[in-house]
Amino acid sequence: MAHSLRARLLVWVLVPLAAAVAIDARIGYVGADETTTLMQDRLLLGSARMIAEDLRFEDGVVQPTIPPAAIELFQSGGIDRVYYRVTSPKGELLIGYADLPAPQRPAASEAPRYVTMAMRGEPVRMVVLVQPVVTPSGTMLLSVEVAQTLRGHRQMLHSLWLRTVEPLLLIWLLATLLILFGLRRGLLPVTQLRDLMQSRDPGTLEPLSTAGVPLELVPLVEALNDYIRRLDQHASSQRIFIENAAHQLRTPLAVLNAQVATASRSRDDRVRDESLAAIRQTAHHAARLVNQLLTLSVADSAANQAAAAAPIDLDEVVRVALENAAVAAQAKDIDLGFERHGPIRPLYADPVMVREVVSNLLDNAIRYTQHGGIVTVRVQAHAQEIELVVEDNGPGIDPALTERVFERFFRVNNGDVSGAGLGLAIVRQFAQRMGACVTLGPTVHGVGLMVSMRWDTSGFAPCALRAGSCPRESTPARS
Repeated sequence: MAHSLRARLLVWVLVPLAAAVAIDARIGYVGADETTTLMQDRLLLGSARMIAEDLRFEDGVVQPTIPPAAIELFQSGGIDRVYYRVTSPKGELLIGYADLPAPQRPAASEAPRYVTMAMRGEPVRMVVLVQPVVTPSGTMLLSVEVAQTLRGHRQMLHSLWLRTVEPLLLIWLLATLLILFGLRRGLLPVTQLRDLMQSRDPGTLEPLSTAGVPLELVPLVEALNDYIRRLDQHASSQRIFIENAAHQLRTPLAVLNAQVATASRSRDDRVRDESLAAIRQTAHHAARLVNQLLTLSVADSAANQAAAAAPIDLDEVVRVALENAAVAAQAKDIDLGFERHGPIRPLYADPVMVREVVSNLLDNAIRYTQHGGIVTVRVQAHAQEIELVVEDNGPGIDPALTERVFERFFRVNNGDVSGAGLGLAIVRQFAQRMGACVTLGPTVHGVGLMVSMRWDTSGFAPCALRAGSCPRESTPARS
């Protein structure tokens, strides 16, 4: 599922901004509530003080009155109800609403006390004030209570809060529009880069110019240029491979066509038999060439790397390869030998790759070894490595050619040996896939060729995980 970069940027910018607006709105709500409550408390206290200051002790009794101004303070448009009450120290009602809840009265020295409670099923805000009244027998502490419903309080709270929130929402909306415009302008280079890539002709592998590209996009353009360069190298390699393969296949097919024509025209049984034998040999050569081309194609693919790694018994792989090569060795009277030195731990690699490596090394050695020669395969263990050695007493390789023999379709100039020059190219390619090291040189006796391939087995990790541990310059091979 595709994801929009613009949408992600909007989310990362607008969501925190919206969260900040919400937090500010919450803080504004708390502040508005505190302000409204303070205003209501001041009105309640003013009303209570007016009532308290008008209390008098006359004719042996307290004469409580409610000044009209004490009630007129609450100008709330008639939406609120105001309740009041004056009580004696014993809680006797002197004037006011008898059903007004009786809160705990403060001491004479305490400041006014504010409480929120319910009156007739509706919340009210109440102030309780203690007023001392002088009597002939002493001072009497009367309790003055004034309460008001919270309808006006809520209305003023919402009004104050909206005045705080509306500018915030307007700022958020304007910021969103500016951010959208800025993103559109800011992402314009990305859109232009996309349009440039889409407008290019198929097959165009020219690098992109970094002139005028924003600094943030330069790494992307450089990565694209690096990919274009590698793609160009890969396409060139494939083109050369296809041209060489076509050239290599053209020769045996032409020879095969000529041999078939000769056999079909000849009436001599001996000539016909010789032609059929030649046809069989040419067809075998062509089939082997096709198989090597397919194998090399697999070696070029990166799909068979670490995913196919498994523990392999290298001794068993070599034994099967020797059995398969026995017929070709017997045809040239070559002595095939196998040696093992030290306990061999399991090799973690791709089984197909290992089998192809051993088979191609053996095939290469048998092809280049003269009649009656010797080919020896040796498996030996080192401290953290397993080494596979294939050596022969054939003509060897000129040291001047050791840098070229691993090239595809390159063959050592030897008219007695048939082949396409792909065997050790396949070995080198598979070795690189498995992270193995391939070297070649003369045998310890100075005669023939010794090809050595080493796998690092430290930690029993798949060799493919360490691919590239050997420098490419150190992996020549004879084709």
